[in-house]
Amino acid sequence: MLANSNATANLAVKDLARAKAFYEGTLGLKQVDEMGGELIVYKSGDTVINVYRSQFAGTNKATAVTWTVGGQIETVVKSLKSKGVAFEHYEMPGLTIEGDIHVGDGMKVAWFKDPDGNILNLVNR
Repeated sequence: MLANSNATANLAVKDLARAKAFYEGTLGLKQVDEMGGELIVYKSGDTVINVYRSQFAGTNKATAVTWTVGGQIETVVKSLKSKGVAFEHYEMPGLTIEGDIHVGDGMKVAWFKDPDGNILNLVNR
């Protein structure tokens, strides 16, 4: 029923101005819509991400958004790190950490958080 419908990521934040600085200034996303000072819609590839104000911001302890960056993962990680992004390091079976990138079984992945603690990641697949 939903297989042919687009899906949108939703990220709760406490402070939209701070989120805007991060998603636009740090990640380079382009705002495509805004609703009443409570929601900003960003374009990312062929998808959109809704960033909205919520009292529950930062309560998700799982990955919220994944960007598939292919062979550019090292370049993207280096660029984000130069903008002050701190990468997370997790102990995970089958993965080793090389710098800020987890590597294993042909996969490379790097995790980081937005200012509200939403977990975001980059993957080469």
